[in-house]
Amino acid sequence: MPVLGSGISLHTYTAGETGLFVNSYLIETESGVVVVDTNLLNSDIAALKARLTAVGKPLEAVFVTHAHPDHFNGVFELTRDADVPVYATAGVAKAIEEIADAKRAQWGPVYGEQWPAGTAYPTVELADGQTVDLGGLTLTAHEIGPAESHADSYLVATPGGGQPFAFIGDLAFHGTHPYTNDGHSGAWLAALDVITAELGDMSRLYPGHGEPADTRLFADQRRYLLHYRELIRRLADGAPALTDLAKAELERALTAFLPGAPLTWMIQLGADAIAAELRGDADGRDR
Repeated sequence: MPVLGSGISLHTYTAGETGLFVNSYLIETESGVVVVDTNLLNSDIAALKARLTAVGKPLEAVFVTHAHPDHFNGVFELTRDADVPVYATAGVAKAIEEIADAKRAQWGPVYGEQWPAGTAYPTVELADGQTVDLGGLTLTAHEIGPAESHADSYLVATPGGGQPFAFIGDLAFHGTHPYTNDGHSGAWLAALDVITAELGDMSRLYPGHGEPADTRLFADQRRYLLHYRELIRRLADGAPALTDLAKAELERALTAFLPGAPLTWMIQLGADAIAAELRGDADGRDR
């Protein structure tokens, strides 16, 4: 458990493969706990809540970095019996409201009883650069816009007496194949340029999937996306979707590019969305 400043410690709950290895972070301050992102499935959300109870301090706030269910699904359970603010940037809050029902319709039948019974939405919308002070910790929200999801953001946390660190959501995956099915790979590449410049040489980044890293993680994500896009460009040959044979070839190539990495099913899942994006067909994107 890293100690990040005077009276500030960080706990992490990480789901298994079924829950996409998503990280939820519990920042323990002198007065309570701040949760960043909240997991996907009921079993993991229950384990996260148990971890929160074990810390032995009240929940003070929840932050959601971006508009994907593996990050916002647990808000409903965590806040059901606690009157706490749920923070997100304005763009992220709007996107969650737009997609939550569609995601439930898409994935609820797949996961069955593991899908949460309800959705709790952000209650406090933050402007780009707006700060929140909680228990000796300052969190600054940074709006990114479409990237890995339809609306992404990251948080810079500055503890009293300590060095700043950042929660980057899914702007870069560490050691797993990424989700690309929202079809914003070009915007994602541009976002990586922005966040690399903004975070400079910050040495502690906490991603939504994978182990903590430094800003070299952004270069790794950039290389992956560039390779993924070029493979799809060649395999699609101008079409808005790939054939099954082309998708299988894509998976072989990306598995070789990132050997041993989990979530290989993500490779084919996003292939058509990126083919449509490269062709300029926005209607091919999954909402």
